Amino acid sequence: MKTIAIINQKGGTGKTTTAHAIGAGLALKGYSVLFVDLDAQQNLTYTMGASPKGKTIADLLQQSIEPEAGQELSTLDAIQHTRQGDIISSSPSLAAADTILAEVTGREYKLKEILAPVKKKYDYCIIDTPPTLGTLTINALTAAQETIAPAQAEIYSLIAIGQLYSTIATVKKYCNPGLIFKGILLTRYNGRAVISRDTADRIAAAAAQYGTKLFNTRIRECTAIKEAELTQQSIFEYSPRSNAAADYKALVNEILEQE
Repeated sequence: MKTIAIINQKGGTGKTTTAHAIGAGLALKGYSVLFVDLDAQQNLTYTMGASPKGKTIADLLQQSIEPEAGQELSTLDAIQHTRQGDIISSSPSLAAADTILAEVTGREYKLKEILAPVKKKYDYCIIDTPPTLGTLTINALTAAQETIAPAQAEIYSLIAIGQLYSTIATVKKYCNPGLIFKGILLTRYNGRAVISRDTADRIAAAAAQYGTKLFNTRIRECTAIKEAELTQQSIFEYSPRSNAAADYKALVNEILEQE
């Protein structure tokens, strides 16, 4: 199972949208995909129509910290099979993860341990992370083989990428030396704006400096994305001929070409 973490500590970059679209695009190509929602806001959980009453990643993390005799919860128990695919859903209680895991030995490896029993069951695991560089994001980077960073063509995203790279470098040094920074993905992109093109060039230069790349694919601004999320559908279901569907299909192809 190849695990890809979608990360960016800056909000509004289309992180959840990208995680959902990449997973859905891979599924359309016949790959088996497991989604993991590590964000306490539960956006991916909602979009995929997962039940809020089911077992969650928070339950699995709690089980890994304090196993209850006779009430062991397996990873398979927490996987929900929705119309859009399989997901380990999120919980609002994840907001306290940094505090709960603070004194836990090996806390960076908890998600990797949780996913280990199902690594032969799926081709891909796509992890949506919270908009922070805290313990949950560290767990995602430790469990992943690759990471992708969605970003907008703006100066604040350029600054955030520098902070993100520092975190990735630390995880590679201490927890996951094989981690690959797959690339930076421009979202909500307006190619007609000069400032967007100029900032994209600067982000591409920064990516090269950080040993990664800017994806050739750009995800254009598209209202169909929000409409698809509202109706709990993938962009490929809701509006298969939209710019966003075309762009995310191109992204999935670009990812697979690099494999």
